Amino acid sequence: MNKKPNIPPLYYPLWLLLKSLSLLPLPVLYVLSDFFYLLVYHLIGYRKKVVWQNMRNSFPEKGEQEIARLAKAFYRQFADLVVEILKLRTMSADEMRRRIVFSNQEVLDQFVRQGTPVITMGSHSGNWEWVLSAGAVQFGFPAEGIYKPLHNAFFEEYMLSTRTRLGARLIKMKDTMRDFVRNRKVPRVIAMLSDQTPPYGEIQYWTTFMNQETAFFVGAEKLANTFGYPVLFLDVDRIARGRYHLRFEVLSDGKTKPDLPGCEYPITEAFARTLEKSIQRSPANYLWTHRRWKHKRPVAN
Repeated sequence: MNKKPNIPPLYYPLWLLLKSLSLLPLPVLYVLSDFFYLLVYHLIGYRKKVVWQNMRNSFPEKGEQEIARLAKAFYRQFADLVVEILKLRTMSADEMRRRIVFSNQEVLDQFVRQGTPVITMGSHSGNWEWVLSAGAVQFGFPAEGIYKPLHNAFFEEYMLSTRTRLGARLIKMKDTMRDFVRNRKVPRVIAMLSDQTPPYGEIQYWTTFMNQETAFFVGAEKLANTFGYPVLFLDVDRIARGRYHLRFEVLSDGKTKPDLPGCEYPITEAFARTLEKSIQRSPANYLWTHRRWKHKRPVAN
């Protein structure tokens, strides 16, 4: 049973509200999602300029009507994502199994059964908050994720307990190397959201992604090279409200890398190309409110 997070009295009403909302069935929460969509899209216009600019730059071949259609579809899915994250607080393991289906889990299993930890490179597509919990209740071996703690102490504790309540384990980003060394021989899957934007001073790799010069973290690739771990791309396909099909694709088997001559970070490049195809297949599935392209590549002298 979930215990109440250790929070200051000031935050208790908010905690109670979030917990109460999570107890509602998803069909009821989707009614709230419809109202939330009207609020964030039509009334507030939450980050509309960012979404429009990201989509225009990513799909220069599409006209304004098509961009508007994609934006509306994205905001509807974004509203669903919000209530789905609320539901995670009290969702049962059985319901998670019904709603998240790994269509080719055997691709992951073949490595873990050999005693090999596996790194998965995922993205902000579909409902990334459900994915790790789904793995924890379905894989039969540890499902762990690298994360960056939230600044607000209440939301950090609330989300940490929500994300781990079905058995997943989270590793703080700053503790990643220490954890890998300590558990280097433990068969497990380690999930990394690899489409996040690195701080400008930490950028080590640029590539063209969605028609734009884009910086990528290379931490997953460096860890894979250091420990000899396989790396899988995790593709998320939203098939209906609250229902997702996930598929693994091998980027590296831990021994060989993608055949990209001259590329300094071939696994990261392969991830970018594979994610790009996934986004192009289902544009509304991606998180367009994020300022993904806020950094500009320095111009060579």
